[in-house]
Amino acid sequence: MAQSAGKRIPDARHCVEDAGHGASQVRKINATRKKLMGIYDTLLKHFGHRNWWPGETPFEVCVGAVLTQNTAWKNVAKAVANLKAAEALDPFTIHAMPLEDLSELIRPAGYYNVKARRLRNFVDHLVEDHGGDLESLFSVPMEALRDRLLAINGVGKETADSMILYAAAKPIFVVDAYTKRALSRHGLIADKADYDEIQALFHANLPPECDLFNDFHAQIVAVGHHYCRSKPKCEECPLAGLLPKAEAEAEESPGGSGSSSNAGTNTSAAHRGRSRTSRGSGR
Repeated sequence: MAQSAGKRIPDARHCVEDAGHGASQVRKINATRKKLMGIYDTLLKHFGHRNWWPGETPFEVCVGAVLTQNTAWKNVAKAVANLKAAEALDPFTIHAMPLEDLSELIRPAGYYNVKARRLRNFVDHLVEDHGGDLESLFSVPMEALRDRLLAINGVGKETADSMILYAAAKPIFVVDAYTKRALSRHGLIADKADYDEIQALFHANLPPECDLFNDFHAQIVAVGHHYCRSKPKCEECPLAGLLPKAEAEAEESPGGSGSSSNAGTNTSAAHRGRSRTSRGSGR
């Protein structure tokens, strides 16, 4: 069964305009924006630009977005390398390939039979409806593109949004388990916030820029992988000073205006000037 497209993508401008009815809500939005950029600036300083997604072509990025479901990227890299070695990293080759052969090539990515069917579903749509041309698929407005991708069996919101941001270079924020965990611990979302609510937080408070969304998501993955785990390493984490408890203590200290009083104000343009589709290092 095809997955439902779900809620419409929130328009940040509408969110801000609606919030403008109350001065307190405007202050809340400004505070949220400042905190989000404080998190990004701190992670950028700690990790450097992440140069994500490590795909040589938009099609490789799409393949990786399907294969990375429920597995580590190192396993995806092995599966992609297998496809390249077999000269099969091509929509027409995958479209014509027996499913069992495709499953064997992507075996390192795990759940290889399921992922082979999901990858094939995406490629079948690309070949049969767009002649194998990603530019044709990506030529529609972002919301329509998202609906089309979500209508493909096996393509969920995170996978679709990864394709849209990293392959199509359209500004949509990708949400994953790391994002939910980190934002919850920093008091920005409720523990039960769903994908759409978390995504709306970014869309309403950040400028819709591909380079920013690209690197911000990669930074969150990095901090989640190294520090913000199920059993967190808060004492070692570069974001420790931005936790609600640490900020409250800083506010109460003599002469203190908050450990993050200048967060989000000095590197807000650091993401600019990057290529629209980053290449290179892993997460």
